[in-house]
Parts: sequence; C-alpha cells; structure tokens
Amino acid sequence: MGEGLLQPTHLLLILGIALLFFGPTKLPELGRGLGEAIRGFKKEMRAGDEPAAIPPGSGGAIDVKPSKPVQ
Repeated sequence: MGEGLLQPTHLLLILGIALLFFGPTKLPELGRGLGEAIRGFKKEMRAGDEPAAIPPGSGGAIDVKPSKPVQ
C-alpha cells in the first residue's frame, strides 16, 4: 500500500486519461509548452540567485519617474 504514489500503472492511467481528454494531436503541444515553462522557471530561479547589477555612478539608488495621473 505504501509503495509510492506514482507507480507505473498509475502513470499509464494518468496518460490514458490525458490522451482521452486532450486528444493525440494536442498532447505533444501541451508537453512542449510545459517543458518550456519549466525551463523558463528554472532560468529565472537561477537569475534570482545572482545579485542585481547596479549601474555605476548611481550610488545604489534607482531613479523612478512619477507616472502621469489618470484622468
């Protein structure tokens, strides 16, 4: 009973349901999109570990211009 949540039979059942729900033409597109999203997320997580570059001469301050009021 406690052998693990995702056994091979469970994975096949999930894949079969996804195939019925999305169809054989849409499933590869969904997988490709999911892979790109995961790669993008990992890339941003790695970029978040690096310190932000501060432009020279700014003294660490960031210039922010106020936006125009909405009318």
